[in-house]
Amino acid sequence: MNDIMDETTSAADNRDTWLIIPCYNEGPVIQDVIEHARATFPNIVAVNDGSADDSAERIHAAGAHLVDHPVNLGQGAALQTGVEYARKQPGAKYFVTFDADGQHQVKDVLTMVGRLRTEPYDIIVGTRFGRPRAEDDQVPWIKRVVLKTVVALSPTTRKLGLSDAHNGLRAFNKKVADEMDIRMNGMSHASEIVSMIADKGWRVAEEPVDILYTEYSMSKGQSLINGVNILADGLLARRL
Repeated sequence: MNDIMDETTSAADNRDTWLIIPCYNEGPVIQDVIEHARATFPNIVAVNDGSADDSAERIHAAGAHLVDHPVNLGQGAALQTGVEYARKQPGAKYFVTFDADGQHQVKDVLTMVGRLRTEPYDIIVGTRFGRPRAEDDQVPWIKRVVLKTVVALSPTTRKLGLSDAHNGLRAFNKKVADEMDIRMNGMSHASEIVSMIADKGWRVAEEPVDILYTEYSMSKGQSLINGVNILADGLLARRL
């Protein structure tokens, strides 16, 4: 699918696709993120994971389906709640996990869903390391080191040929949605999904994607502590 395709032209054709957005204290940006995405993908469910700010009000104002967790359960739990909601909707065929902080790009979702429609895959996983360009142009160095270390420590990830196990942008079909059962509530859900791909025999491919690292998103999730948490969760998942 052409990357320069006008995002707004396919909205009517994407009603069989549901975006699933986990949200925790993303009030400053979540409404803009949803409104932009809905121009192309009108069906969005946002799971407000016990936010203490006005995220729920912003989600409602943007026109997305809103599911509330009364307390913060973690991103894995929010994704599972969103998948369970979306897979019950009439006509739902394709599903996309999409970040609330504005890092993910609608153009990449179009490409990934397009591949599911035309190629023999069950799940397409985004990768930050799939283009012939300097990685420094896109991925902060500490994030790059952590992500590559997680891949190096995971035989399953390497066996599947995946280069970016903790990329939150994933597109998958109804078979995967129906079988997905995320039990790890924290960041380790990403490693758990990789294990499910292998265990359930889902046909997988990667798609190079652009991640928009803004000052806001960097402050939310690119710190050293966050990187250490990803690595620790990955090691825990490896033992399970």
